Order: sequence, then C-alpha cells, then structure tokens
Amino acid sequence: MPADLISGTQIAEDIRTELKARIANLKAKGVTPGLAMVRVGEDPASVSYVSGKSKASAELGIYSETIVYPENASEVEVLARISELNGNQRFHGILVQLPLPRHIKEDKVLNAIDPLKDVDGFHPVNVGRMLIGEPYFLPCTPHGVQELLVRSGHSPEGKHVVICGRSNLVGKPLMAILVQKKAGANATVTICHTGTKNMAQITRQADILVAAMGSPRAITADMVKEGAVVIDVGVNRIPDATKKTGFRLVGDTDFDAIREKAKAITPVPGGVGPMTVTMLMVNTVRAAEMRLAAPRQN
Repeated sequence: MPADLISGTQIAEDIRTELKARIANLKAKGVTPGLAMVRVGEDPASVSYVSGKSKASAELGIYSETIVYPENASEVEVLARISELNGNQRFHGILVQLPLPRHIKEDKVLNAIDPLKDVDGFHPVNVGRMLIGEPYFLPCTPHGVQELLVRSGHSPEGKHVVICGRSNLVGKPLMAILVQKKAGANATVTICHTGTKNMAQITRQADILVAAMGSPRAITADMVKEGAVVIDVGVNRIPDATKKTGFRLVGDTDFDAIREKAKAITPVPGGVGPMTVTMLMVNTVRAAEMRLAAPRQN
C-alpha cells in the first residue's frame, strides 16, 4: 500500500490560520509585526523567494518591506543598513536573502543582525541558544520539518532519526532541535554525510529518515526501512522535455519507489517547501510578541 503523503501545503495553512489569531491579538494591542528583507542583486531564485515571503506577509497582515541593493553594492553599505534596521522599531524581524555576492562576507552580515530580530535563526547567539534548548528563534526549514512530523502524527519522540546531510542550514540545526529533551523532540539522532561509510546500513535503521543532501534522488528504496517515515528536504531541477519550462522539480529521494515501501513521505514540491516560509512568519510574530512582553526601559 502506497505511503501516506505528508502535505506541507495543508499543515502550513493550518499554522497560518493559528498565526492570524496571534496577529489579531497583537494588533488589538497596537502592534503590527514588521519584517524587513534585504536583497543584494537580481538572482532569479532570490527574487522569487523574497517575493514569496512578501506575499505571505501581506496575506497574514504582517507589514513587510524589501530593501534591494545592486549586485555591486558594498559590504559597508549593507552593514550600515542592517545597523539602521536593528534600531528601527517598525521592524521586529530582519532577513538577509542568501546567497550574497562574493565580495560581501555572509557571516559578517548575518552576525550584524540583532539576535532578537534574527528571524532566520542564523546568528551565533541563536544557534547557541538552540543547542542548549533555550531558543529565541529556530531556523525555519528545520523547525518546519519538526512541525511536519508532529502535526502529521509522526512525532520523533523516542524514534531513531537519521539525517542525511550536515549543512548549517538544515542537517546540524535539525539534529540540535530533535535531540532536545522536550515534547516533539527527544529523538535518537544520527547524521550521515559524504564521509559516512556504508550509509545504507545506517539509513535502513531509521524510523524517520530525513534527506537533505542537495542531490537528486540520492536516497533510493533499498536505503529505506519498510514502514519508515521519509522527509525530503531537497529541491532539485532536472531536465524534462515534456514541461514548458524544460525542467521539473524532484527531491533528494527516489519518491515513486520509496512511496511503495515507506509509511509516510513528503512530496516535492508541496512538502517541506511551504513550511519554510510559514515558519519565517511564525518567527516574525514571535519577535513582535517577545518585544511586547519585554520590560519597558526608562
């Protein structure tokens, strides 16, 4: 029997419905959550991502503003704007769209964001707080994976989770989230990567297998235990002459084959993707709530 589909589209919509009530509560107290997005250059993917975040903000009633710099903007210019945004009370969250041009150091820019406005969760302070289990904000994609599992009835609690991929964006933070002694976590976590020997032996032990390798169909059916839950974080373009665009999107798993073996699986698209933007909205609303709750200084 084919695996159940875990719909990120539906779960993201459920979360946005919950967010609308929180936003209404904030507005009743005179606060409209604000999100500032900084984009440097005209990379098509970056333009699309920022546009999607702006649209999601508008639909929820979050105020957003996109600051666009040309490709040749200096690092000093970008850092100066972030400094200004840190002090601008209109914005509760600041996001710098990656990648940045090569002449601008990403770590320097991300580290300049006030941790209390770092709604992407990339600042070292937020990474450290996540690791000790006291986060201000959790990174959007890993947090989205956790929400997908919990809300679809596949809580990682007590399960063996194998994560394929050790990036700072997905693999490492997801490990830090799921290993916490908390509801919706409390898992035994193994990370596989390019240096892992006999990877299939390890992935076949997984109750929950997360593919975040950035390689199309890298996880094949023989690498998956019967009845496992599979979360596919990958988004890869492969040629497809039948499509008007000339390509189609696939994940990091061999979806069709694995669906015949797994208990549940996320599709690509429509799985993890919708959750990433939604969790950014969650973090922006949380930032507004945190500031509202903070003691006023004379």
